[in-house]
Amino acid sequence: MSTGFEWNAERIAALIALWEEGLTTSVIGTRLGITKNAVVGKVHRLGLPKRQSPIRKSAEKAVKPTGQVIKLDKLSGDMCCWPEGEPGTEEFSFCGKDAVPDKPYCLDHCKRAYVRITRDGRKVAVA
Repeated sequence: MSTGFEWNAERIAALIALWEEGLTTSVIGTRLGITKNAVVGKVHRLGLPKRQSPIRKSAEKAVKPTGQVIKLDKLSGDMCCWPEGEPGTEEFSFCGKDAVPDKPYCLDHCKRAYVRITRDGRKVAVA
């Protein structure tokens, strides 16, 4: 990373363009040759619009691809009971897909719930 980095008009324009593309601060920093913290600071000083965490966006997209909402009173024993959303809110629900036999979750959620750590530190799905 550069230590003598100066924000000139060209670099600011590049930052704004990358920010508007929705890239993470880390990716923007890599492309500009600076740290992500430098990006965060400049974005804040420029007053660029705040964005939701990319982690939350990915999780929200994965939550209900079919638009189906399964509440607790509709959940049966053969349905995935993976919780989705914030408990206590109106949006809180359960996955509801077909559960893997003898498991409380569907195949996708079993892969997330049942993980084994190998000796070399890798995570391996058990289900």
